[in-house]
Amino acid sequence: MLSFEEVKNNPEIRTYIERADESLAALGFTEHSFAHVTKVAETARYILETLGYPAREVELARIAGYLHDIGNLVNRADHSQSGAVMAFRILDHMDCPPEEIATIVTAIGNHDEGTGVAVNAVAAALILADKSDVRRSRVRATDPAQFDIHDRVNYSVEESRLEIEQPYIWLRLRVDTRYGSLMDYFEIFMQRMILCRKAAEKLGLQFKLMINGQQLI
Repeated sequence: MLSFEEVKNNPEIRTYIERADESLAALGFTEHSFAHVTKVAETARYILETLGYPAREVELARIAGYLHDIGNLVNRADHSQSGAVMAFRILDHMDCPPEEIATIVTAIGNHDEGTGVAVNAVAAALILADKSDVRRSRVRATDPAQFDIHDRVNYSVEESRLEIEQPYIWLRLRVDTRYGSLMDYFEIFMQRMILCRKAAEKLGLQFKLMINGQQLI
């Protein structure tokens, strides 16, 4: 069976992730390279492990998390769908079984808030892991005067934790409002938070958002 470590150490996959992030850097997006995809993979694992899902399903969630943004190599628009097609080819060439390819590809193709739906547990875990990765270190710009709203929101987040306390899954943020306001956060993340709520429901949980000790959702 294909392992997460095989995927992580595959030189072709690493090249696609690097080049996809280079494209996003040129477009002014926050970091989407190895730090992001590794964090998403491990957060997806935490979610399904904590909820008692089978070890193989947990491994598939990790693989989906690591591969989920490779579609940015093609274009930022519809990157979840193009990434799913790329993942299909990669995994097929790595002799991954069709039923496992189907699970991974479905999750990748449904992780974006524009078109995504938490159609299965792996997709739900991927959505929650991806949308909760908000942190200062993802900002590429060094001059706060040059920050756009995405930079301001990410730079303002000093700490981000996704924690399961059944029946809840909490996204707890500590935000420095000198750099980004709570209104900034909701302006760009409301659609993502709605998708997180639906993903949590797929896993039998209720999504909760706490910022600076105040529950907002």
